[in-house]
Amino acid sequence: MTSISGAEMVDWNLAVATATRLVRPGPEVSRDEARAVVAELRAHARTSERHVREFTRMIPEGAAFPDTPVLVVDRAGWVRANVAGFRELLQPLLGKMQDRRAGTPGAAVLGAVGGKVTGVELGMLLSFLASRVLGQYETFAPVSRDLPGSAGGGRLLLVAPNIVHVERELEVDPHDFRLWVCLHEETHRTQFTAVPWLRDHLEGEIQSFLGATEVDPVTVLERIREAAQSFAGARPDAERGDEGRSFVELVQTPEQREVLGRLTAVMSLLEGHADYVMDGVGPQVVPSVAEIREKFQQRRASGAGRLDSALRKLLGLDAKLRQYRDGERFVRAVVGQVGMDGFNRVWTSPNTLPTKAEIAQPADWVARVHRKGSEEG
Repeated sequence: MTSISGAEMVDWNLAVATATRLVRPGPEVSRDEARAVVAELRAHARTSERHVREFTRMIPEGAAFPDTPVLVVDRAGWVRANVAGFRELLQPLLGKMQDRRAGTPGAAVLGAVGGKVTGVELGMLLSFLASRVLGQYETFAPVSRDLPGSAGGGRLLLVAPNIVHVERELEVDPHDFRLWVCLHEETHRTQFTAVPWLRDHLEGEIQSFLGATEVDPVTVLERIREAAQSFAGARPDAERGDEGRSFVELVQTPEQREVLGRLTAVMSLLEGHADYVMDGVGPQVVPSVAEIREKFQQRRASGAGRLDSALRKLLGLDAKLRQYRDGERFVRAVVGQVGMDGFNRVWTSPNTLPTKAEIAQPADWVARVHRKGSEEG
């Protein structure tokens, strides 16, 4: 990454240090218990791979696809993996911002101070998220000794302390819950290994989103000020549609909102598909799946309190909860109409991905993709 007198736009090491210092400690477990949890999660990940592949039929039996590792991590490990991913994704944007600021008087001082401030802010955000994520398919961080992956990158992260925390909070069978979580996360690993163009497509969309960012500091500050006023209730123009939108949405340009619509559709598909698979496989292999599902849905909907709900809204995490619901409804409706093999046409190319409107109207996707396929046949 280019620098101004050696100062990066984001102090990534400080972001990691801040997050790991602020993140809440995980649940108390003995060393033997911790080893047992790690071993069981690894075993469940292997078992889930077979179940998910049989159910989704995304990977033909006997077909050779690149394997990606399963990493059982603690909260600090999750932070380090995500900082590495953010650093890789944000590199083009931060380079552009540095070039824009290079001629500014006092740029070296601004770079050093600004990088530390941004590093602390990113660390605070990650400390909030690090205690909430159960698992994640991390695909953008480059392969390293600490983050092994396939040639195209990618690894499945299972955050052991968070899984233990939630299973205790919900008072569910821990062995069933761990397998249930692995089924969801393994579906994400299958999506990316079975669909080789998916990673590059997502990265391209994210770079398009970042490329449309207005790097003029005055404009950015103005958008942040408007967003803050909106959330404080000081703006009289809530009828324009800003009320109820997250901070992330409020600071976007019109071009970014178009890209976000496409990204929202893809993420709804991926998350909804994982939930559908988890529910489809669950009854056969997770004895207490009905109890787990009911309690987990209640937890998703309620959050952990007023502050937690406010932060989820501010960060746009409520939108992610809608993605699970809307995406699962889309997958269920499509499979109901054209079967699993018919649904799997969604993975043919970026052109067969559903639009945001089609996520809400699954019959429109079926009509577009299957009518076109019939005409070509």
